Amino acid sequence: MKQSSDLIELSELAAVCARELEGPIAQAGLMVQETLEKGGTLFFCGNGGSAADAQHLAAEYVIRFKRARGPLRALALTTDTSVLTAGANDFSFEDVFARQVEALGQEGDLLVLHSTSGESENLLRAAAAARTARMFTVALLACGGGRLRQEVDLALVIPTETVARAQELHLAIGHAICERVDRYFAERSSAEGSL
Repeated sequence: MKQSSDLIELSELAAVCARELEGPIAQAGLMVQETLEKGGTLFFCGNGGSAADAQHLAAEYVIRFKRARGPLRALALTTDTSVLTAGANDFSFEDVFARQVEALGQEGDLLVLHSTSGESENLLRAAAAARTARMFTVALLACGGGRLRQEVDLALVIPTETVARAQELHLAIGHAICERVDRYFAERSSAEGSL
């Protein structure tokens, strides 16, 4: 019975997000599209389950989502264990993402931060490093958004305190954004191929 009620809760929350976040999701899609169109890179980061979401979404851009199109520039900052452990050991865990943003990020790139609490210090520092580098920032959040909500260009806040529901919808929203971008670049490739 509990499993069924979880699915009902998820479907009801998804319907709320579809209504209330339609505009911000479209705006995030446009930010991703424009970043890639101008030759920029998408960077993704998060902790725990949010790190898995970050990696999952970066792969959708680099490899493919639904359509045949060229690879798109995306990188998860959660995957290089040597960089992560050296950063945590030599500096602090709070700096593991910011240090990578400082090394790899350039003006016009986009950093996508995944967090259910919006309070992770390593994400707050990454957002600050992105701002210094003149990058754009989008955060997928929940639980009111925390401090991170005020530190990014665009915050998409799931109206829930339940971590599992937030992460499930962060991934769904990430896929919705990817779908828009996927369609745009696939159609552009097709049009260029027919010229």
